[in-house]
Amino acid sequence: GPPSPSSIPWSTPPPGSRCPPSGGRCSPRPSPATTSLPGPAPRPGLPACPKPYPASSSLGGGITVVTWNVGTAVPPDDVTSLLHLNTGETNDVDMIAIGLQEVNSKINKRLKDALFTDQWSELFMDVLSPFHFVLVSTVRMQGVILLVFAKYYHLPFLHDIQTDCTRTGLGGYWGNKGGVSVRLSIFGHMVCFLNCHLPAHLEKAEQRKEDFATILHMQQFEGHVASGILDHDLVFWFGDLNFRIESLDIRFVKYAIDSNILSQLWEKDQLNIAKSTWPVLSGFQEGPLNFPPTFKFDVGTNKYDSSAKKRKPAWTDRILWKIKSPSAGLGAGGRRPSRGVLSVSQLCYCSHMEYTVSDHKPVAAIFAVQFASKADKPPVEIYVADEWSRPEQAVVRYKMAAGFHRSSWDWIGLYRVGFRHPKDYVSYVWARSDDGERYLEKQLCAQVMFSEEALPKGKGEYILGYYSNISSSIAGVTEPFQISLPRSEEGSSPTDSSGSSSEEDDSTLVLLAPKSRSPSPSKMKRHRSRSPSLAKFQGLILRPSSRDRGTSRSPSPQSRRGLPGDIPTIHLPQEESGCCGGKAKEPGRAADSQGSPFYKTLWEQVGPRHDNPLAMADPRNLGLLPALRLEMINQALGQRRESVDQGYPCQRMSPTSPPGCSTSPKERGSP
Repeated sequence: GPPSPSSIPWSTPPPGSRCPPSGGRCSPRPSPATTSLPGPAPRPGLPACPKPYPASSSLGGGITVVTWNVGTAVPPDDVTSLLHLNTGETNDVDMIAIGLQEVNSKINKRLKDALFTDQWSELFMDVLSPFHFVLVSTVRMQGVILLVFAKYYHLPFLHDIQTDCTRTGLGGYWGNKGGVSVRLSIFGHMVCFLNCHLPAHLEKAEQRKEDFATILHMQQFEGHVASGILDHDLVFWFGDLNFRIESLDIRFVKYAIDSNILSQLWEKDQLNIAKSTWPVLSGFQEGPLNFPPTFKFDVGTNKYDSSAKKRKPAWTDRILWKIKSPSAGLGAGGRRPSRGVLSVSQLCYCSHMEYTVSDHKPVAAIFAVQFASKADKPPVEIYVADEWSRPEQAVVRYKMAAGFHRSSWDWIGLYRVGFRHPKDYVSYVWARSDDGERYLEKQLCAQVMFSEEALPKGKGEYILGYYSNISSSIAGVTEPFQISLPRSEEGSSPTDSSGSSSEEDDSTLVLLAPKSRSPSPSKMKRHRSRSPSLAKFQGLILRPSSRDRGTSRSPSPQSRRGLPGDIPTIHLPQEESGCCGGKAKEPGRAADSQGSPFYKTLWEQVGPRHDNPLAMADPRNLGLLPALRLEMINQALGQRRESVDQGYPCQRMSPTSPPGCSTSPKERGSP
């Protein structure tokens, strides 16, 4: 079963960790107290149901926070030193929050990122997944991105994950400035990560104060516990806050930097001044600025601005934290809603001069966080054999905790060790049972089985995870186990348990999204996935169907009743398909047999069947991409002209289409 809290405490980073005064990598001093994070506890055997987890008095955790204004640059080849990987420190870190600003958000780049995950997110997932970090949540507002990662065995203890964003650019209408946040419950403590990009320039200090106050006021989360940012037990505030150094001449600032007398600059730092004068910053803490100012550098160098503007160096990139006051948020009888004591200490606060792709230097901080009296067992406990060497051994037993809110859309995913995010599975099986409520009420073990076709062939290490559709997160995991199955015959390939599309018609293409980047399928309308098939087609028009512009395609009970109009179609010449496709032709076009395009609906091949609506559904692909309609440009224009000339019913493809076209499914002969 999954590791118990008592067996994998969030061990704190080495108490001797420190940062060199000149910035750069954190280097832990030798210390006998240095310990590494223990691996998951041994699994109980498959035949028995799980026993209650033993309570733990306290949990400690290491959290790394990184902020970087990347200045629209292309990601560097290596970010291991920025994330403090391969240094021994990452073994003691359980969560990593990465805040980026000024990610390239020009129109052409944003259109690409709408279909594919942005390069920066891809880079961090690729680098962190071998260290067992999984993307928990992400949020983007134009060029401002926030990514939160956690070790995979902590995922069941991360609940109530929500995101929000606030625009403050151009009076609140533009998202080049503002803040994005991810909030979640970590072992019962409410924690919020807030990444901000505030107004620039020395004279805009008051504007920065007002914008930060606006962000705190506007961002509200669902639920009665910690509805506002400052209601959380712990807040990490970081980003390009753009505070500057007042009064001092640029020559003295550079002299102080070169002479390593940075303390003479601290008292003139606008943020240090604001901490004691602005009520909105009351309670926020920050470590000493023992690294040189991180702005502004000539790109590609470690030399401060040599342009005609010669901007004064400043600590614009900052990381602060705030612990909720013990007297704040008292409940009935003077008790706080959340239990236990929370303590935070900063072990490292440094810049990284080795990165030169931007005019800002990235800043990183490592925190030791003590979560006391927060040992909750996972919502779902999963049990599996030590090895699957035969298909009949692919049996999974699981037990849901009392009070767990199950859904018929929950599923159990099979992941390779080193998976990147909750939708990065190899195959899955629906966690459905006619007696599901009875299992939950009587605390019995339910059982499901992976089909032989769904199992990966060959040898490898895998993990099982129970995905909760209601919470949009993983509610239970196992420790790694072995799968050793003989490889299939050449030419065949394993498929997932939901089945694969038929190969009887080569003219049909399923545009699926195998790598969703967000663990929340209900919020995926704006976060789309990488599709390797798109690059193979030249001169294609991609347009979302009118039905999907305003609706979510999350795997909800409402989406079980699909219509042919909901399914993507592809326009290809008839002679290229090699088949008749008579059923898919539109009325009025069946008689046109000489090279006329035709429609072939995917409904016939991958749509839900009447006898089993879920048989062909794939949770990884629901709500990730809008329904796409692909057609050759010249054919699309020819069809539109032909339909207008001959009076055929046509579908409005875009806001610029002729207003006389109907979008009603009843008026269309085919989707």
